[in-house]
Amino acid sequence: MSIYTNTPGTQGILPDEYGALVEKPVKELSLAMKLGTVVNTASTTYRIPILAEDVTVGAVAEGAEITPSDAKFDEQKIRPAKFAGLTVISREMAEDSSPSAGEQVGRSIARQISNSVDNAFLSALTDPNPAGLGSLKGISKVNAPVVYANLDPFEEAISVSEAAGGNITAWIMTSSTALDIAKLKDQSNSNRSLLNTDMTMEGRRQILGRPVFVSPFVQPDTVYGVSRADLLTIVRTGTRLDVDKSVFFTSDRVAVKGTMRVAFGFPIEAAHVRIQNASE
Repeated sequence: MSIYTNTPGTQGILPDEYGALVEKPVKELSLAMKLGTVVNTASTTYRIPILAEDVTVGAVAEGAEITPSDAKFDEQKIRPAKFAGLTVISREMAEDSSPSAGEQVGRSIARQISNSVDNAFLSALTDPNPAGLGSLKGISKVNAPVVYANLDPFEEAISVSEAAGGNITAWIMTSSTALDIAKLKDQSNSNRSLLNTDMTMEGRRQILGRPVFVSPFVQPDTVYGVSRADLLTIVRTGTRLDVDKSVFFTSDRVAVKGTMRVAFGFPIEAAHVRIQNASE
């Protein structure tokens, strides 16, 4: 039995607003969703216009003719890939009409999907996964030391992103790298950390005013600096749930599958930065 986001009158774990049971938790859990600009599309292919050549602008004498020029555009064609999550629940839970039952099922599937999305976002995976930061040939690169002694690589990353027209809005790294950097002090024999603390969010660390996010899908000794305006997380409409009561018939359980189509667009690849040890 297939249930779509526009199916009215559904019951049990599938209330009228059930599409949010998958999409909302994914957007809360996935770094690709939180750190990028989310774009919803109903098309199988999303086109991103790229300005290849700007119009010619210059000083013109009063009364003189203005020479016309054309802006030249290219485009990126992005096809959202299907991500799916599957969970098996008891028939009692499937028939439970309480909101909490639906939220638990939706969040279980959302965790599976968000992990797959972030793995693709931060890695260089093969088809059918969408291209992520690890696949970008035009990404800006900054060398990092084997052991961090200061925040100079991050200062350089901000600079090279700005030179490309970007603005680093977040850092993504492994938990071990985040710990190494968190241990840096402002001077010898000091207990004051080099990192800033975001007072609006308890425990949130910042490097040069940009928040730090930790993910197990980042390669060891690698840090990504991302520019939100130059990262599009494209979500195709039509998220759905499939409920099958027959596959686990003998144990009286129900299989619930969620599918969501997502891809990433990078209008200016050099606006994002990979900080990595030169030996990696």
